[in-house]
Formats: sequence, C-alpha cells, structure tokens
Amino acid sequence: MTRRQMIIHELITWIDQNITHPMKIEDVAQRAGYSRWHLQRMFYDVMNERLGHYIREKKRVSAASELCSTTLTVMDISLKYGYESQQSFTRSFCRKYQVPPATYRRLYLEKLN
Repeated sequence: MTRRQMIIHELITWIDQNITHPMKIEDVAQRAGYSRWHLQRMFYDVMNERLGHYIREKKRVSAASELCSTTLTVMDISLKYGYESQQSFTRSFCRKYQVPPATYRRLYLEKLN
C-alpha cells in the first residue's frame, strides 16, 4: 500500500467514525493536514470518487441503516447526520433510494413481517 493510500484509508476510517458530526471538506482537509484542493485530488486518485460524494453517500447509507434499525424519527435522523432540515434530508435520500425515508422504513418493516 502506498503512502497516499494509507493516508486516504486512515482518513476514511476517521470519516466513518465521525459521520454524525458536521463535516465539511475544509474540516477533513485540516484534519488530514493538506489543502482542500490537494486532499480532494489525492482522494480521487486513490478512491476514484470525489471526497464530497463519499461523505454524502456515507451519511445517506448510515441514515438508511438507522431508519431500519431504530425507532428514531426521520427528523431526528436527519438532524443527527447534519442535514439542515428534514426536507433537505428527504431530497438527498430520494436521490439515492427513489423513495422518501418514511416510505423506505415502512417497506423495510413490511419485508420483515
């Protein structure tokens, strides 16, 4: 594993562990000790994915998991993952799953029964 790969994989571990905290690319770059521009380029070179996309996707997937495994409200989950409102969370969630969060939860629970 190259030094760049090690840096990015350590950073991914940190992002994954802190996904419920507010997270801007500038904050991640500062944590890594690189400029925003350089970190984004390094991340893309290693992961073939944009850093911002990775963070947004991780938040959506983690939120979907919580919808299925907790009784937290959609509003609580949206706030937990740093969305400014339930509406912005729902828009982001629908982009990935093509259904609103409440429908996603209902469909998951129906499959279990």
